[in-house]
Amino acid sequence: MKPVIAIIGRPNVGKSTLFNRLSGKHKAIVIDEPGATRDRNYADCTWYDKEFILIDTGGFEPVSTEKILVQMREQTALAMEEADIIIFLMDGREGLTPSDQEITHLLRQIKKPVFFAVNKIDGLKHENLAYEFYQLGIETLYPLSAQHGEGMYELMDDVAKGLPGTDETDQSPEERLRIAVLGKPNVGKSSLVNKILGYERTIVNPTPGTTRDAIDTPFELNQKKYLLIDTAGIRRKSRITRVLEKYSIVQALKAVNRCDIALLLIDAEEGMTEQDAKIAGLIIERGTACILVINKWDVIEKDNASVGNYVKDIKDKVKFMDYAPIIFVSALTGQRVLRIFDIIETVYQQYTKRVPTSDLNRVVREIIESRPPPRHQNKANPFSFMTQASVAPPTFIFFVREPKAVHFSYQRFLTNRIREAFGFDQVPIRMIFRNKNRQKLP
Repeated sequence: MKPVIAIIGRPNVGKSTLFNRLSGKHKAIVIDEPGATRDRNYADCTWYDKEFILIDTGGFEPVSTEKILVQMREQTALAMEEADIIIFLMDGREGLTPSDQEITHLLRQIKKPVFFAVNKIDGLKHENLAYEFYQLGIETLYPLSAQHGEGMYELMDDVAKGLPGTDETDQSPEERLRIAVLGKPNVGKSSLVNKILGYERTIVNPTPGTTRDAIDTPFELNQKKYLLIDTAGIRRKSRITRVLEKYSIVQALKAVNRCDIALLLIDAEEGMTEQDAKIAGLIIERGTACILVINKWDVIEKDNASVGNYVKDIKDKVKFMDYAPIIFVSALTGQRVLRIFDIIETVYQQYTKRVPTSDLNRVVREIIESRPPPRHQNKANPFSFMTQASVAPPTFIFFVREPKAVHFSYQRFLTNRIREAFGFDQVPIRMIFRNKNRQKLP
């Protein structure tokens, strides 16, 4: 599992600038699907072959003077709990503030590596601005300019040395289908895990209370081996809603990177929320198979149209995941809980299915003959060959004269036809278009 580095600090100290420089991306990261654009605050990064997840915490935004310490403590506590390493960024131009001193006091209480960096030190003329920060009693300060890149190598070389190695417990030689239970706080994740396992494996409390790491439980059902990953995660009642959502998504990110299939729990009373949609977007970015589990269905007043209306509403809100199967359960009563595993087996078979190249090319020929791709610069844009490059998710490569000319609508058409032809109707599939004129359909 990749280690996590969190950048914390007050507003406008340059956290997002540092985040963008390290990640090589703009802060707004989008999913390549219509209607699925989401602002993100994390990125997969690499520093000289060392991989990690980077988080931009967004800063403290006090509403009034009375609330500033409460909000600072909440933000910093969440960062400390989630991260393996913390970069505390301060503003050299503004100088040392009482807020910086309060955060430093909190950071001294934790047993994790913390790197203290002073931003906006743009060259030698600003170097003296960093001296004031030695009043914090910190042995090593890292003066830098996130905007121009100065001082970045000194900071990140030392950070990289402190990155933990791969968790050996994550490399079990025993093959198990890994299932992650995802969802925002208090939707019933732990209740579902306990009902599946048949005993109180995790603490269940209807009131959000404590923060915990993901809990892994190996078990067997119908002579098949599974590993259940409960991402109970952040359950703290926070006054900063955006911060709470942010770290719930970080918990989901960690789990999605490790699982084969994600169970995304939706609260039947609330329906599909914006935070649910963010987690769904995260899942599809990773190409992970997903089952939408509508929990607390027992408390909903229903009629003959309830299920149909609910399914339509969900599919309208997450059109980019319209393939994901949906099941209505009650983790409290156990209603239909074990039927989830029938769906899991079907989804996993599709997720790991490989289609012979000859069959793929035969179907491709039939598809493009029935509906040829649009012309490019008044010339035909023929497809020459197709192959399945990998599974989990099923990934297909098209060789075409001009890949960039294959319009999204035609890609969608091909995707739907591939799903129909080979039974990939419940899993994500990826389509890659490459230039290769010499390949021919057999």
